[in-house]
Amino acid sequence: MIELIEGLGDRVVGARAVGKVTADDYESTLIPAVETALAIEGKTRILYVLGSNFEGYEAEAALDDARMGLHHWSDFERIAVVTDHDMYRTMIKGFGFLMPGEVKVFDVDELEAAKDWVAA
Repeated sequence: MIELIEGLGDRVVGARAVGKVTADDYESTLIPAVETALAIEGKTRILYVLGSNFEGYEAEAALDDARMGLHHWSDFERIAVVTDHDMYRTMIKGFGFLMPGEVKVFDVDELEAAKDWVAA
């Protein structure tokens, strides 16, 4: 499931992945939130939290994530990913430099720092 994180300002879409993330989670929660922010602000920033209760993505959800990223390739100014999952940290650090916006990975205990960075 994807839960939206409120109170981050108009330019930041905050999301927390909990349990197993499905395509429906992307299609009903994250994608509409991103589309709304882009319609209002023109560009947006993403805070994405993959905490200890995150169990991974279903295959179709991973494809939705890739599609959203490609469709909005230059629409993200900053992306902060908060996680202690080594596999995701490694992937983001390995491929984040390909994104036109800034991408930074934070440990779970650095959530407040991530919020500050993505909103600055």
